[in-house]
Amino acid sequence: MKNTAALSLALMLATGLSSTFTLAAGDPEAGAKIFPRLCGGCHQVGESARPGFGPQLNGIIGRPAGTSANYVYSDAMKNSGVTWDRETLIAYLKDPKGVVPGTRMIFWGLSDEEKLDNLLAYLQTFTQ
Repeated sequence: MKNTAALSLALMLATGLSSTFTLAAGDPEAGAKIFPRLCGGCHQVGESARPGFGPQLNGIIGRPAGTSANYVYSDAMKNSGVTWDRETLIAYLKDPKGVVPGTRMIFWGLSDEEKLDNLLAYLQTFTQ
């Protein structure tokens, strides 16, 4: 019984760690250089982040779409049913209106996989 419990715990930890490592596939420092150019006009991250034209992005990973405090979301975003994980963020950053039709986000999309990985690694460094 103890072995089964220990094995279950080890599997849960390994799954959690592998998903963290999977998410952090990019270079956060490179992402820090990309963020201001591509995202910083509308979004903020960090200790003093506030919503602007877009919501603040602290803790974006794992957060249900349309739920950041002090930001007025479109009905499309609030009702999208999306929870932001690696796959949904990549898809959204490639084609925002394809993932959430009716979103107010004005962004032409980003298709460069390396830049996407770097940007997500950077965003992962900011928790709620």
